[in-house]
Amino acid sequence: MSPDHETAYGAARQETVRPLLDAMREKGLSFAKLADAIGADRLWAAAAVLGQHPFSSDQAGKVLELLDLPEELGPVLNESPMRGSFHELPPSDPTIYRLYEVLQVYGPALKALIHEDFGDGIMSAINFRAGVERVEHEEGARVRITLEGKFLPYAW
Repeated sequence: MSPDHETAYGAARQETVRPLLDAMREKGLSFAKLADAIGADRLWAAAAVLGQHPFSSDQAGKVLELLDLPEELGPVLNESPMRGSFHELPPSDPTIYRLYEVLQVYGPALKALIHEDFGDGIMSAINFRAGVERVEHEEGARVRITLEGKFLPYAW
């Protein structure tokens, strides 16, 4: 892909992020409520609103109706996005930076354990599930992040 094409590809989809977020804010709509309304996982729905996944035609219609946005956005919400959101590394947002830091510190150990338990291969991020939950703890609330991907062995 040429650099110009990479810049243009997915640009229309990224331009829908602000109107979606603005409408959600105006209506006081959480990602959880939006996810319930379209029959999707909360984390997946948040990523889709932020331009990282395409909505199905049915989901796009429900989102636009729920947010009182024009139907013309529907086909754009169906487009496969240009995935990835880091324009600089390391990321500067503190929350995202901490996740990046976790992978820098624990990534090699996670990789070693995956190879030890499964053999030579990778965890798929395509056939993938993730979750975020609040866990109460005597020292204060904690964040639990779960990553679940299909194991794909290397084939030579």
